[in-house]
Amino acid sequence: MRVLTGIQASGKLHIGNYFGAMKPMIELQEKEELFTFIANYHSLTTSKNAKLLKELTFDAVVDYLSLGIDPKKTTFWLQSDVPQVLELYWILSKFTPMGLLERAHSYKDKIAKGIPANHALFSYPVLMAADILLIDTQKVPVGKDQIQHVEITRDIATKFNNEYGEIFTLPEHVVNEEVATIAGIDGQKMSKSYDNAIDIFMETEKKLQKRCNKIISSSTPLGEPLEYEGCNIYNIASLFLDDERKVELQKRYKSGKEGYGHFKKYLKELIWNEFAEAREKREYYLNHPDIVRDILNDGANKMQKIADEKMAKVREAVGIL
Repeated sequence: MRVLTGIQASGKLHIGNYFGAMKPMIELQEKEELFTFIANYHSLTTSKNAKLLKELTFDAVVDYLSLGIDPKKTTFWLQSDVPQVLELYWILSKFTPMGLLERAHSYKDKIAKGIPANHALFSYPVLMAADILLIDTQKVPVGKDQIQHVEITRDIATKFNNEYGEIFTLPEHVVNEEVATIAGIDGQKMSKSYDNAIDIFMETEKKLQKRCNKIISSSTPLGEPLEYEGCNIYNIASLFLDDERKVELQKRYKSGKEGYGHFKKYLKELIWNEFAEAREKREYYLNHPDIVRDILNDGANKMQKIADEKMAKVREAVGIL
């Protein structure tokens, strides 16, 4: 089963990103044919700073390699290293009704948030369709807000296939219903935009502890049993625990021997220990950018062969010499 995931380089990764998207992705590469790319062309729809975009792109590559994307198991590349996607994007535009894009929820939401309207933002779903169709993707893991984009991809591919034959595979979206919304330090959905996230790669344990200390908790005094249900500290900590260790933590809450400060320290230790190996890998990759570039080149070379084969069929179909 060929599975495709794309990631925009938008800043530091937090534990909500990890448990909501990355961990399932890393597990996928063990059982599916996984293709993963950094969508830096897509990032241009909101990026205004060239230097920052380059830095964020490199950081995203390093972060994903450090957290477990294995280039021996996953085809991993930069979107900009495979320019055929832009050629396909243009060709697919011919098969994309304006009304289809005008109904896109994501475009409307971004405009409502004050992002300036432009063609790149408007035609974002067409470029996403090109990403998906270029490699005959069968499954696309997405959040619920991205389901419509996969449906748009299917609509475009169907129009093309109706005119030229079965050239494109119709993809299906996959939503992991088991992944619950991961709360931030204030109890809302963890998000950089809410400034309530806990970053994966904090510089020091001290800074991580300060962040954990900001988690909102009740005012139950030390010495009284604490409620773990609905406690944000417990909810975040449980992401790192198996069932047995969750029960142990629940007993500690009920004992009344520890307060929220103890559990915030415990949470810090869980997070710090969970990503210890990833921090070492990240330091290595940051100090060896040539190795990172080699990994991306290998992924791009594999993608180029797939893209060339697909584009040869597309060009022949539409009449491009």
